[in-house]
Amino acid sequence: MSAYLVGLIRVTDPAQWQRYVEQVGATFPPHGGQVLWRGVKAADLARNAHGERIVVAEFADLAALRAWHDSPQYQALVALREAGAEVVLTAYEG
Repeated sequence: MSAYLVGLIRVTDPAQWQRYVEQVGATFPPHGGQVLWRGVKAADLARNAHGERIVVAEFADLAALRAWHDSPQYQALVALREAGAEVVLTAYEG
């Protein structure tokens, strides 16, 4: 069953965030992941979502998503991610 990573993002330091964005894409392919889309919030329709940006990535299954998240390559970027934004990451199966 496919697994999807959903990241809700509130950028706090655009320069740091840009450094993270420039590097994070390379961490997906070794785990079979791919970014499906990124977007910017247009409007809150029912309550307020966290942040103003969203990213959705697809993996073959939850094990692959977790392997990506726990990989040394991704974990090396976590401090940079935290310096640049408040990020909520959630995994979904579907």
